[in-house]
Amino acid sequence: MDSSSSGTTSSTIQTSSGPEESLMEQRKRKRMLSNRESARRSRKKKQKLLDDLTAQVNHLKKENDEIVTSVSITTQHYLNVEAENSVLRAQLDELSHRLESLNDIVGFLDNTNGVCSNPLSGPESDDFLVNQMNMNMFYMNQPLMASSDALLY
Repeated sequence: MDSSSSGTTSSTIQTSSGPEESLMEQRKRKRMLSNRESARRSRKKKQKLLDDLTAQVNHLKKENDEIVTSVSITTQHYLNVEAENSVLRAQLDELSHRLESLNDIVGFLDNTNGVCSNPLSGPESDDFLVNQMNMNMFYMNQPLMASSDALLY
């Protein structure tokens, strides 16, 4: 529509390009509206993607917290089992030593046919043996006590 040259030629161009210009304007407006709609859809799509990613981040954070809690509980359980295992190993060692001692006593008694040579004679020797047997029975009936603090690797 801008005509800076002579008036006669520009008027002929204006009259001949009137319907074309109108058609061009319509196409231009249509293209502008289409571009605006496309930009609106693009912004909407981008916002939806951002919302989806934010939701996914929140879900993954929650899942991560649950895993961290689970690992913490499992680690604590492992440490408790390890401490209990140490106590059981100490009890096993103690019982093994007791069994070895008892086997030595049984072997000694088998070798001597139950007769123990004791320098004591008479009723004192019987009291001595009874006292020894009572003491052994007392210690054999005592529970084993061991704590995990006593066994450090």
